[in-house]
Amino acid sequence: MASPDPGGSVKARPLDAHALARAQRRLQAAAQPPWLHAEVARRMAERLPLIKRQPAVVADWGAFLGASQALLRERYPQARLLAVEQEAARRDATAAALQQPWWSPRRWAGGAALALCADAVTPGQAQLVWANMGLHGVAAPQQLMRQWHQALGVDGFLMFSTLGPGTLTRLQALYRAQGWPPPLAPFVDMHDLGDMLIEAGFADPVMDQETVTLTWASPQALLVELRAMGANVALGRHAGLRTPRWQMQLLQALGSLAVGEGRLALDFEIVYGHAFRPVPRARVAAETQVPLADLRAMVKAGRRPGEQG
Repeated sequence: MASPDPGGSVKARPLDAHALARAQRRLQAAAQPPWLHAEVARRMAERLPLIKRQPAVVADWGAFLGASQALLRERYPQARLLAVEQEAARRDATAAALQQPWWSPRRWAGGAALALCADAVTPGQAQLVWANMGLHGVAAPQQLMRQWHQALGVDGFLMFSTLGPGTLTRLQALYRAQGWPPPLAPFVDMHDLGDMLIEAGFADPVMDQETVTLTWASPQALLVELRAMGANVALGRHAGLRTPRWQMQLLQALGSLAVGEGRLALDFEIVYGHAFRPVPRARVAAETQVPLADLRAMVKAGRRPGEQG
């Protein structure tokens, strides 16, 4: 398998990228990450025993919204934890939260943590890239996968989770029945995610999914929590503000989601993926360019540039 082509095509999701960026800024400014993110982090952490290698550096991609810092510290107390945040304000807040007093033993121990942006991660620095519930928050998933691939050293491991297309299907059906535009943009199918991982340079991707059902006591509570998780960034969504009359219609329609004991229920498809970064292989061409980090890994593995293995 060839190394990912930095100039290759990047598959973009059919959504409003500007609306997505606004929604992400709002989520990053929240006091705490959504409850569902923390629950998925707990479930994903149960899979960490699959990794026998103890990473010296763990890159927690989208650390705040991933809600995984405590879990990763518990599993890898001696690892250096990189909290990767793209938003400058959130990065500053994360850095402040990670700051240890000068007298703290952790400040000088191997388990120190650092907040930084993705561009500041040294290529090949991490042995584990952990990305909980962040992939559905980007317009071009494959571009983010390439960043993960670059951050990992050879034989480094990737673990991530994201929302799948089985998310909020009853809400989508409700909107269609009312003749309204879609309530959310489509999510990427796990099989397509697996293909993207291979195109990004990863090997042996394994994908699986589960459905998590959340319930609420009232339509108002449901809407508050959905807003805490994201926003409607569908291209075909309603273009302007809705009226109080429409909001009343929505609240009444949401009553049809009631199940046992009268609570409203919606399903979320959680997709899990893991893969590793193999020894890089250069493309065969009249002139072959190999990044220095990849060249060193190839030499260490006893492979010459252009050799297909």
